[in-house]
Amino acid sequence: MLWPPHITVATIIENKGRFLFVEEKSDGKHVLNQPAGHLEPEESLINAAIRETLEETSWRVEITSLIGIYVYHAPNKIIYHRYCFSATPVIFEKDNVRDSDILHTHWLTPDELKEHPCPTRSPLVLSCLNDYLNEIRYPLALIREHG
Repeated sequence: MLWPPHITVATIIENKGRFLFVEEKSDGKHVLNQPAGHLEPEESLINAAIRETLEETSWRVEITSLIGIYVYHAPNKIIYHRYCFSATPVIFEKDNVRDSDILHTHWLTPDELKEHPCPTRSPLVLSCLNDYLNEIRYPLALIREHG
């Protein structure tokens, strides 16, 4: 087990029944993920979610709620703590340069996600989406950051 855990954020963005996913390479395979990434030093969780979404998709979003906190023990022995948020798309910034790790973005329905040829990056992708679809939401005030 590697310690400390990796703190990550992910964002579920819905627009007319479709959800924004990124296609990226992981271990040489194309995989689907929510816009997600690591928390940076001195950054709030909410600001990290906004930043990662913009960097990976060129969408500026408004974070609306916390869907959940997920812990994943990856096969490589790294432990990930994922804070997953729901967000509303605000504006697509067409001149924004996406992260080079992102191959494509996709707006998919849950059924299209199941049928997509790319697997999800980890079990967290479906766990977060299913919790969102089951209307699990927590107020952002639940997060108390100091410092």
